Amino acid sequence: MADFEEMWRDLTPVGRSASSGGYFRQPWLSAELELRAWFRSAAADRGLEVEEDPFGNLVAWWGPVAGDGAVLTGSHLDSVLDGGAYDGPLGVVSSFAALDVLRSRGVSPSRRLGIAAFVEEEGSRFGRACLGSRLAVGALSWEEARELTDRDGVRLGDVVEGGTSTLLDGLSTYVELHVEQGRALVDLDAAVGVGSAIWPHGRWRYDVAGRADHAGTTRMEDRADPMLTYAMTALAANKQARLSGQRATFGRIDVRPNGTNAVPSHITAWLDARAESSEALARLTGAIERQARERADRDGTSVEVTRESVSGEVSFDAALRDGLAARLGDVPVLPTQAGHDAGILQDAGIASAMLFVRNPSGVSHSPYESAETADCLAGVAALADALAGLVAP
Repeated sequence: MADFEEMWRDLTPVGRSASSGGYFRQPWLSAELELRAWFRSAAADRGLEVEEDPFGNLVAWWGPVAGDGAVLTGSHLDSVLDGGAYDGPLGVVSSFAALDVLRSRGVSPSRRLGIAAFVEEEGSRFGRACLGSRLAVGALSWEEARELTDRDGVRLGDVVEGGTSTLLDGLSTYVELHVEQGRALVDLDAAVGVGSAIWPHGRWRYDVAGRADHAGTTRMEDRADPMLTYAMTALAANKQARLSGQRATFGRIDVRPNGTNAVPSHITAWLDARAESSEALARLTGAIERQARERADRDGTSVEVTRESVSGEVSFDAALRDGLAARLGDVPVLPTQAGHDAGILQDAGIASAMLFVRNPSGVSHSPYESAETADCLAGVAALADALAGLVAP
């Protein structure tokens, strides 16, 4: 599958940091725009028609135009800040390569097949994960989305036209291939797996207010230091998640006035929490918030918690999932703790499934994310088998 390796070589340098080796492919900025141009070029090389909706989602179509029941595959091209190479682009490149395999087999599709590149899946610029797919299916209104701002205060409504998307009209099925973001396939010694479900997950903003003061002249006992409240809250999140076997992370923090010689006046921090059930997620986040407020009472600070986004558990379509597992043979079926566009489409009533490709490092959202070429090619073959059964049953 030389086409896969050639496409991957083309994408490898785009948006890569010379210092860290990580990727900065934030939506509607230079690196991501270059990848969008690459997507259009790859589609044109295959004679595919590309449609773009008012939010920037792209789909390259192959096969008959008439009739419902279209099948979609693909993923996203954007990255987290200083992210890995495979999260997202592997699914897009593999989709083009799988189409090449179908054509080489002489498959004549009876259903239209699309290759998607959903925009702002990571939420790394405008803070809302799976933003493009949410807008495409109507799970998020444009009236709300257009007011989202990035770290520089740029409004989404000033970046894209917005409106109403018809890109997924007539779609019945979505299959997304993704690098695994963990070590399950490594432990199971399997190159490819099928997704069963996505854990419930969400993001909460913690605003901790205190009193700015001088770092040298203010006695420790006279301070109302929000950093202490935040620090204890971060430790509490770690402890509560470890005790319950769930996930809790404070990965982003904003400090004001952010001076070395000043006690801060305000901390804004974002909690990412994930759990095996909605009940477990509620217990976890409730315990973290309770400990934060107890600590704030002792520190003379205050805490305000805002739920920014929460997604419930997503179970992928059982018939599609089981059919893929049977078609691919003896492959593991496993849940994922990461959110994906496939989860948004499944919640919108579009039968969805996922394929995972082994990540030998088990590390993701990091420059250390990886996948072996042989496993990637196994993923392409698995995706081609899955799509063949859907577009030419």
